Amino acid sequence: MAPGVLVEEAQSAAPSAPAAFKHKNAYHNTDAPRDIFPDGIRTSGQHAPLYDVLKPYSEFPKEISGPTVWKRDDFVNNPERWVHPFTDEEVQELSDAADAFISSGTPLTGISQGNFPLPKLGKVLQNLRDDLLNGKGFILFKRFPADIWGAEKNAVAYMGLGTYLGYFISQNGRGHVLGHVKDVGDDPTQIHTVRIYRTAARQFFHADDGDIVGLLCVHRAQEGGESDIVSVHNVWNTLQKEHPDVAELLTKPIWYFDRKGEVSEGQEEWIRQPIVYIENGGKGRLYCKWDPYYVKSLTRFSDKGLIPALSEEQLRAMQILEETCQRLALHMVLEVGDIQFLSNAHLLHARTAYRDFAPPAPRRHLLRLWLSTPESEGGWALPMPDSNEKKRGGIQVNNTPPKAPLDAE
Repeated sequence: MAPGVLVEEAQSAAPSAPAAFKHKNAYHNTDAPRDIFPDGIRTSGQHAPLYDVLKPYSEFPKEISGPTVWKRDDFVNNPERWVHPFTDEEVQELSDAADAFISSGTPLTGISQGNFPLPKLGKVLQNLRDDLLNGKGFILFKRFPADIWGAEKNAVAYMGLGTYLGYFISQNGRGHVLGHVKDVGDDPTQIHTVRIYRTAARQFFHADDGDIVGLLCVHRAQEGGESDIVSVHNVWNTLQKEHPDVAELLTKPIWYFDRKGEVSEGQEEWIRQPIVYIENGGKGRLYCKWDPYYVKSLTRFSDKGLIPALSEEQLRAMQILEETCQRLALHMVLEVGDIQFLSNAHLLHARTAYRDFAPPAPRRHLLRLWLSTPESEGGWALPMPDSNEKKRGGIQVNNTPPKAPLDAE
């Protein structure tokens, strides 16, 4: 599927461009007009996979080994292996960089490593980036002073920190590169239009449309809203032993994912794809792309015969996948000032339902980042047409400019 046009004037795509990008009236996403995209880079958006490079089940591993395969017991009583409390020196470096950035008057959507220098913490973050991509796939920072700094400084310091892990990408059709996980009163039963992060409902195990997801806790709920994560590779090994038929079904491109109306001109309202893939080159690792809400919400199309309805085998596979994730997951509670970064390639994450404090107490509020790690900069070799794009993945609707609101909209 082609991403939406960038400008009105016609400019042909280069002959060597992937087929998905050969469309009329387009610039390359890394040469986007700066009056719309301050850093000159446009989020690539959602795409169908490259169907001709998808691997058959026979080429998938029967068992995966290595640092991406971990079990709850490896970490539950060993927080030193996955928790990094910011030191006073690191907090001061973040504070100084945020103050300087705010004083510069640069829009938040223009933040980068270049204008947010972290000479010491930046080296720590780059080492952690490798562990996110190629190791256990998660880290929990503590002691970010979210309850001391105001909304603007929190956002600047958080986004600046994120630039050392990846390129921020749009998370919705409104161009939000700084997201807000907060109950804004949307109806969670209307899953064909509502994004669950804007409700207090439970989120089942899923991965987001970016290579890395970050969550900064600004306010906690009165009850619930707790986090669970699981190694996709441990789940895969378990399915191979217990339900190999389910594992095979997950590799087939028979799963339709809803776009929930967040589409550019000329795009379809859904994408057909597998749930698990093998890298297109790279290290040949197993990669997962999954969110049950996005396959359950398509009845408005299947009822019209436009796409197939979910089969009994698919419904069973979804249930077994969720139950397996729950059984193997590591549970954690995010306190105010905690930042969780997760890989979306080889982890799935979930959230329990929650209940907020009564007004005037603030509602549960997490700041969210989706970060891209392109193949050319050490990211996974995805079987997607935008694998080498700097801001691959995400959700981009036409020329919607990036926005970094300081609260939910």
